[in-house]
Amino acid sequence: MSRSHCLGALRDEVFVSDLDKKIGQVKVVLSGAVRDFSPVTFANSLGAEDMVLTDLIAKNQPGISMFSLDTGRLPQETYDLMQAVRERYSLPLNIYFPDNTQVENYVAKNGVNGFYDSIDNRKSCCYIRKVEPLKRALAGKKAWITGMRRDQAVTRGGLEVSSFDADHRMQKINPLLDWSNAEVWEYIKQNDVPYNKMHDHFYPSIGCAPCTRSVTPGEDIRSGRWWWENPENKECG
Repeated sequence: MSRSHCLGALRDEVFVSDLDKKIGQVKVVLSGAVRDFSPVTFANSLGAEDMVLTDLIAKNQPGISMFSLDTGRLPQETYDLMQAVRERYSLPLNIYFPDNTQVENYVAKNGVNGFYDSIDNRKSCCYIRKVEPLKRALAGKKAWITGMRRDQAVTRGGLEVSSFDADHRMQKINPLLDWSNAEVWEYIKQNDVPYNKMHDHFYPSIGCAPCTRSVTPGEDIRSGRWWWENPENKECG
């Protein structure tokens, strides 16, 4: 075997070893969440990271409840993945919807795609379709789990694995915080985890259909979300 092949094999072994270590750390975090913050729930946005957590929760802490938000404007591929989760895992996936009166009033005032007109309009739409349903989903819980990673966006650099969420007055837990994108996809590959097929067409981050576009090589992985805005504004709230 050539020196380059030996070095490549060594790098692969180190990568797998690091991934196994991180998987073990996630199991510890999930166990601690159940022990210290029950009832705890998992906010499953159905992204690649969230599918890794879905698989790990199903295998290690199936008592953790799980929910997703249906904004009413999701891509068909996301609905397909919702169904795949139900078929693959024996965990209920609770779906929360926006209040129809709030949606109707927003559209009457701003138009169907009024979120393109200003940051305030976009954040108002996100509040109605995502933030308010999220509050209902979190009601009565002591902690919530997300698939957020530190290197996803400039707005997430200061996140911690576990910290008090003042907005929702509960603990917020990010078990995959220090995972790389490569580690996420290696786990999906190794465990045959279902994922949104839009990822195969250069959509690394997927939200509502009109607010999501594909990205080009070298772009930030969340550059396809709300692409008409500056990076520091790219969160729902």
